[in-house]
Amino acid sequence: MIRQATGPDVVLVHDWLVGVRGAERVLDRFARQWGPTDLYSLVHDGRPLTPAIDACTFHLSSMQRLPGASGSLRRWYLPVLPRMIERLRIRSCDLVLSDSSSVAKAVRPPEGVPHLCYCHSPARYIWEQTEDYATGSMGRLRVAGLRAVRSRFQRWDRRTAQRIDRLLANSQHIAQRIERCWGREAKVVYPPVRTEMFTPGPDTDREDWFLVVGALEPYKRTDLAIKAAVHGGHRLRVVGGGSQLESLQRDPPPGIEFLGRVPDEELLSLYRRAKALLFPQEEDFGIVAVEAQASGCPVIALARGGATEIVQDDTGLFVEEQSVESFSAAMTEAGDWSISSEACRKNAGRFSCEIFDQAIEQEVMDLLGR
Repeated sequence: MIRQATGPDVVLVHDWLVGVRGAERVLDRFARQWGPTDLYSLVHDGRPLTPAIDACTFHLSSMQRLPGASGSLRRWYLPVLPRMIERLRIRSCDLVLSDSSSVAKAVRPPEGVPHLCYCHSPARYIWEQTEDYATGSMGRLRVAGLRAVRSRFQRWDRRTAQRIDRLLANSQHIAQRIERCWGREAKVVYPPVRTEMFTPGPDTDREDWFLVVGALEPYKRTDLAIKAAVHGGHRLRVVGGGSQLESLQRDPPPGIEFLGRVPDEELLSLYRRAKALLFPQEEDFGIVAVEAQASGCPVIALARGGATEIVQDDTGLFVEEQSVESFSAAMTEAGDWSISSEACRKNAGRFSCEIFDQAIEQEVMDLLGR
């Protein structure tokens, strides 16, 4: 393991290393700033992540040896996650920096070592969105399992949150959830978005179709976006993979196109050409919405959660009700609006990687008294 010759010795903790989504984009920035360093996690599925993350030295929990734990069965091991994360033995260092949306925040640093936690959310499937997982062939069984462990997990989650020296939240929405669930205050540091890569296309015209991007999981409400498009006779392109992919794309309605996971270059082209991005879910923050805005793309978003801190009056449209009819009406209204790519791009500048890096460095130095 090689670490920076100057600056504090920071080790990293992450829930699980099983793909690159929003939380892993944050971890990537941490690895660029403080790595290569030691990275502790529950499991790793063996696939490459990003160059900065892959350059770290991985330390995995004993969960790695359990059947299917680094794959599709990971969610079924929820009852043992607390024990697995607390058994990780962190080496001596100056500071532990965790990137948590589940249990990473409960890691035990060495005696006297401060712990800075960047929190994407208290585990949403335990605290506030349990019923959203009641979809698919195993949905009812999954929710029954969550209900069985919910109270005990919540007590453990709240107790271990008190050990963290300083909490950062990825939005005001999540700061409020942290206070509600854990009784802790958290400072907001918006997550990094690759605004230098996602840019408007100067010679690209917007086309007559809408876009939805994200993991095809129940709480993302891609099913609602599809129904809204069908209801209003609108064309929709769906980007992403996940547990709902098979059920959603089975017998797709006319005008709905499933593209699966796409490389960044293709995603950029889609953002530049779509009439608008649909954002029908209550999201912790919403990196996809910022990517779209950075590319000059308007956003039609549910007026809840992190999206309310991203989209502005001159860069998109808020939908008050999470219903098929409301989103379909907003899509029809999009035909009459005049939202400029320049306004969207300017708005996205608030969430650049550079601003994030500076904020995190300041928090680390403040906590270390440097």
